[in-house]
Amino acid sequence: MRTFLLLWGAAVSLRGGRVTSGQVDTGEAIHVQIMYFNLEVVHITWNSSEYAGTSLTFFYRFHSDEAYRQCPKYIVHQGHTSGCLLDAEQRDDILSFSIRNGTHPVFSASRWIYEYLKPASPKAVSFEWHQDSVTVTCPDLGYNDLLYEVQHQSIFDSKWQSKERDTCNVTIEDLDPENCYSLRVRVKATQVAYGSDTYPSDWSEATHWRRGERTDSCSETQRAPKAKPPRFTLISGLLLLVMLPLLLLGLWRTRRLKKCVMPTVPDPKATFPGLFEKHEGNFQEWIRETQNLSPSSSPADGEPDAGQEEPAVLQVTSPEPEPARTSGRHTGDTKASGGPPQVPQQPLRGGDVVTLAGFTFVTKDASYVAL
Repeated sequence: MRTFLLLWGAAVSLRGGRVTSGQVDTGEAIHVQIMYFNLEVVHITWNSSEYAGTSLTFFYRFHSDEAYRQCPKYIVHQGHTSGCLLDAEQRDDILSFSIRNGTHPVFSASRWIYEYLKPASPKAVSFEWHQDSVTVTCPDLGYNDLLYEVQHQSIFDSKWQSKERDTCNVTIEDLDPENCYSLRVRVKATQVAYGSDTYPSDWSEATHWRRGERTDSCSETQRAPKAKPPRFTLISGLLLLVMLPLLLLGLWRTRRLKKCVMPTVPDPKATFPGLFEKHEGNFQEWIRETQNLSPSSSPADGEPDAGQEEPAVLQVTSPEPEPARTSGRHTGDTKASGGPPQVPQQPLRGGDVVTLAGFTFVTKDASYVAL
């Protein structure tokens, strides 16, 4: 079609929503941007360093069989024209235009205007909060092949989280009502229907919510909510509270049983006062000092045990009267008998006579024999 041909010999390429011309007679490039706002108004702006400070004129037409018309409404920047606003006659029209410096053409092109669609921002957005989710709704735009994107972010998120639907009825789940969330909505044209050079709409006003109520802002200085304990931790804590009394009861019963089976051995210091403090455990010294306080125990009547040794028996005899001195003849008879000379025995005096294992001892009152 002739409408797709380049007018006045200008080479044109389209990239990323920008119409960029090649080299024209002046040897300079001019940058042109086309935006079809909500299928209602076409915005065309240009920028060229070659014509800075110059008011360029814009001529256009939507059909190839009609004459060019001049821009009905210019965009003025610093007192000079920098763009044009056009009311779109049809949604699938081809726009042919020419930018001129007086009568000299600077840039000319023909493009489908819907390829540069920019939808309008959502209006009348409403939020319906549930226990842990929110449903965002708004009136759908009057044309199809659009995506409605809802973004949310809490003070603990490093970036916005997005969710898209083909209608403006989007539910965000798994939210913590104790956190503060910021939400916003925008509309995008699908690439399949409109191409890759479209523009998303501007974001709606971001609103801030906490516990289902709107707030002024979500600041990082806000106190962070208490984290919910995991279910496993909660169950473990309850079991510990139940088992703790049973454990203490078991320990008490074990201690009581230990006392019955293994009674406490008494301290010998309490039974034998002074044995360790004064005599350093020497029982002989301690009994010698305390003999009048400890009565002697006699074995029971009867035969001694077979495994025990018989105790030594102390024989106590009264001293015999001193024998009369013998005459010399008696002494001589002894010598004459040829036996060994015997030492005359001296009488034991001073108390009772005790004989033990062939030895004789004399005891006095209030005394004992140490073995």
